[in-house]
Amino acid sequence: MKNIFIGVLLLTQISVMAQKTQGLVLTPPMGWNSWNWHGKKDINEQVIRETIDAIVREGLRDAGYIYVVIDGGWRDNKLGIGGELLPHPYKFPNGIKPLADYAHANGLKLGLHIVPGTHDCLGDPVGSYTHEDVHVSQLVKWGIDFVKLDLCRHMSDPCSECKKNELGWSENLIFDTYTKWSRLLHNCGRDILYSVSTYKYRDWNPEYCNMSRTTDDIRCRVYGSWENKYYGASFDEKDNPGSVMAISDINNMSAKYAGKGYWNDPDMMVTGEQGLSINEQKAHFALWCIMSSPLILGNDPRFMTPAELEIILNREAISVNQDTTEQGLRINKKGDAEIWAKKLQNGNVAVLLLNRNPSERIDIELIFKDIDLQEEVEVKDIYLHKDLGYFRNSITRKTDPHACSFFVLSNK
Repeated sequence: MKNIFIGVLLLTQISVMAQKTQGLVLTPPMGWNSWNWHGKKDINEQVIRETIDAIVREGLRDAGYIYVVIDGGWRDNKLGIGGELLPHPYKFPNGIKPLADYAHANGLKLGLHIVPGTHDCLGDPVGSYTHEDVHVSQLVKWGIDFVKLDLCRHMSDPCSECKKNELGWSENLIFDTYTKWSRLLHNCGRDILYSVSTYKYRDWNPEYCNMSRTTDDIRCRVYGSWENKYYGASFDEKDNPGSVMAISDINNMSAKYAGKGYWNDPDMMVTGEQGLSINEQKAHFALWCIMSSPLILGNDPRFMTPAELEIILNREAISVNQDTTEQGLRINKKGDAEIWAKKLQNGNVAVLLLNRNPSERIDIELIFKDIDLQEEVEVKDIYLHKDLGYFRNSITRKTDPHACSFFVLSNK
């Protein structure tokens, strides 16, 4: 009887923890992360302050982009004598708390990249393993609102018989470590968004975190940290697992698990001057919106083109993303023509007609009964901000290479 009571108590604690965790982000989180543009080398506290100013000045905060996340590069290359995290003495000489205070004073929230193993992704011994309590206490004192827990490296996993991934982790240790962080954050006395980054979806993600990476890293502007090679973003490229479409293909596989305060994360976006054309950026942003993905910018908000701003500030596209009914998914694929759809709370349906062909313009037809709409349907173009009128049975659009049409459809 005692064992039964303990089991029921543990299940109750997990349930309460999950409810509180999910309540933090009832819609997909929106914000900015430093990695895609600055990498580890080029980030510093002045860049963060200027970025906060730009997010406010350019209207990003008012559109919903409220999290400012400092990724790799903010730490020193070692821990303190008590195992505590140390901000980089030259790049962040004033520490992290003043930046959190500055973000809060500007109506924003601050996040940090944390590594839960023994080392960071480039091998510095700054991991939180065995120091979790100390590090969570620091995050609370600094006023942190978002933790990105990035798998990176583990050099002391005692598991010799079970399979490890290339970063030195066994599956058991990944689960134990990430759920430990979930419990610590739940009980820390502060609401901190918990972003899990383990490079693939795991079935325990929705119970223990607010968002989790379903994919490996997206290709972005920064130099490859391990190869010292300039990549740049790619929309759809054979044998490129970091292209926008390769990432979308993988994220789509976990669509049914998103919602109720948990969101699948296909990585930060690569809008801006990172290698994509304007048409590709529009298709990329529309995909992240229809997949209910966290809208975490990876650009430089201090220097944005009018075309980029028009894409990422599109209120109608953002409203599709923030609608909590479900994660949209691909419903049809014929050659290079794809149709993605997301049912909305008011009964309308957001639809993306996407051409993956790199050089040919193609016709893409949507048949309304495929998305459970009746014969006569009203169509609004999200990117044109235009009501296109009523169509019967179907709509066909001639679509440019690596371009899309993004609609909201409704019955009369």
